[in-house]
Amino acid sequence: MKDLLHAALAEATALLARLGQFEPQMQHLAEAMMACWSRRGKVLTIGNGGSAADAMHFAEELVVRFQKNRPAMAAVALLDPTVLTCAANDFGYEQVFARQVEAQGNVGDILVAFSTSGNSPSVVNALQTARRRGLLTVGLLGRDGGACAALCDIAIIVPTQTTHRIQEAHQLLYHTLCQWVDRAVG
Repeated sequence: MKDLLHAALAEATALLARLGQFEPQMQHLAEAMMACWSRRGKVLTIGNGGSAADAMHFAEELVVRFQKNRPAMAAVALLDPTVLTCAANDFGYEQVFARQVEAQGNVGDILVAFSTSGNSPSVVNALQTARRRGLLTVGLLGRDGGACAALCDIAIIVPTQTTHRIQEAHQLLYHTLCQWVDRAVG
């Protein structure tokens, strides 16, 4: 366990130290979220598996609170199981998020897509739909960004092949955004 823990800490520390390169994208996204909310828009979040958990976690931190009480910010994780299973049954899993973006997304809203591979068809289709509908498209991605990277106005691609390290980095990044929102709104 000792060797495993120290190796994990070394790997995570080295990766997290590289995230500073995303300061321009993070600043752009933070400012875009504030502009969106000032127009009474909303942030929509999506993801599959562990990325779904991140999408829900990010949305709830924006709506409820992060570190301090502040006004609620409009954010919706498009992960209602009844909607997902209905869309999967009627249109195929590849359309579960696209159908919801079509229903919920408006010009000027933001779609934040979490995907460690960047190649999930359900996420790719949602980003395509979001672009057609005039949403700002954002990807918290991993590996090489996959097919999602080209569909994102703001792509933050964590440079590793390791899924759990990508998710750890995504969490640090969206927690930093939440901290920025706390300061900007509070």
